Amino acid sequence: MSDMTVTIAVGVELPPALSGTHGVNRAPAGVPRQIAADTDVAAISVWLAEYMASPHTFRSYRKEAERLLAWATQVRGKAISSLTREDVLAYEIFLTSPPADWCDDALARRGDHRRLFAGPLSDRSRRQAIGILAGLFNYLVRAGYLAGSPFALQPRRRSARKAPLRIERFLDRPLWTDALAQLDCLPRLTPREYQRYERSRWTLRLLYETALRVSEAAQAQETDLQMVRGRWWLRVIGKGGIEGRIPLGDALIQDFARYRSFLGLSPTPEVGSRRPLILGIAGRDDALTPTAVYLIVKDTFSRIADHWDAKDPVRATQLRRVSTHWLRHTAASHQADDGTPIHHIQQNLRHSSVATTSIYLHAEDDARHAMTTERHQRAGTRWDL
Repeated sequence: MSDMTVTIAVGVELPPALSGTHGVNRAPAGVPRQIAADTDVAAISVWLAEYMASPHTFRSYRKEAERLLAWATQVRGKAISSLTREDVLAYEIFLTSPPADWCDDALARRGDHRRLFAGPLSDRSRRQAIGILAGLFNYLVRAGYLAGSPFALQPRRRSARKAPLRIERFLDRPLWTDALAQLDCLPRLTPREYQRYERSRWTLRLLYETALRVSEAAQAQETDLQMVRGRWWLRVIGKGGIEGRIPLGDALIQDFARYRSFLGLSPTPEVGSRRPLILGIAGRDDALTPTAVYLIVKDTFSRIADHWDAKDPVRATQLRRVSTHWLRHTAASHQADDGTPIHHIQQNLRHSSVATTSIYLHAEDDARHAMTTERHQRAGTRWDL
C-alpha cells in the first residue's frame, strides 16, 4: 500500500492540518470503521486499490483524486476530509478554468510536480470528474471514514434529449491508407531507424486491426494468441476485468510474423511464451507501459504529418491529433462502413451495450449529407445575389 500512497501524493508531505487526521467531516468515534486508514491519502489509496485489476479505470480515478487533493490543500487550504458543499461548487468552477501554471506543457507527465491539467475541462469531462469524486466520497462514507459526502447534495438535473452522438476522432479510409503509405516512406538508413520503423508499422496495424485500448495492447502477450478451428483469436481482459476474444485476420498474422522475423524471433507464437506483442525498440522482452505505446503512436503520426505540412496543413493538423484511441475509433468506424453487423462490432470492442457501438454508424450521416447537398446541385440552386 505504501507504493500506491506515493503515487497519489502531490508535491510535498502534507502537514498534520491538511492530512485529514483531524478533518471536520471525519466520522465520529463509535461509527464502525471498515478501513484502517487514518489520513486522506491512505484512505484514497484503499479506494484506488479496489480498481487495481482495471489499469485504465485505476489511472482515470487516480488522476481525479490527485487533482482534488492538490486543489484542496494548495488552493483551498483544506484537507479532503474537511471539504464542504461550497468547496465542491468552487472546485467545479475551478475545473472550467484551471490556472496556467497547472496546465504548463513544460511540466513532466509524471512525478510529484507533474502537469495535472491540459487545459479547461469540457462539460462532459467535468461531469465525469465530479461523478468519479462522488463515488470516492460515497465509498469513504460507507467505509466509516467520513461522516457524509458534500457531493451527495448534487441536484439531479433533467438532461435534455440529444441527437445520437457520433464519433469524430477517427481517420476516414483514404486518410488512413495514405498515412500507412507515408509511414513506409520514413527513413530507414540506420539500424535504429529500421527498428523504429518496424515497431511503428506493427503497432499501428495491431491497434487498428484489433481495436484494442492502449492498456490492453501494452499487456497483450504471445500466450494470449489462440488458434481455434483453424482461426486466430486474441484473448483480452478489458475494462472491469471483462474477458473477450478478438478475431485476427491473415494479414495481421503475416504482419506479426514479419515483425518477429525482423527481430530474429520465430514467425509464429511460441507456446506458453509471455513475451509482449509490442516489444522494446531493439526487441527486448520488457513489457511497454501504456504511456510508451501511446507515445509510439503520437510520434509516428507526428512524423507522418511532417510530410503534409506544406501541401495540406489541414491534413497534417488532423494527423498530429491522432492517438491510440483514435485508432480504436477508426477500426470500429471502418468495420461499420464495411457492413460488419453491429453486434459483431459490439463484441469486438467489448461494449456492454449495442447503443454504445451505434456511435460508429456514419453511413446514415453520409447519406443524409449527400442527399441534402446534392439536391441543390441538381436543381442548379445559386446562393450568390
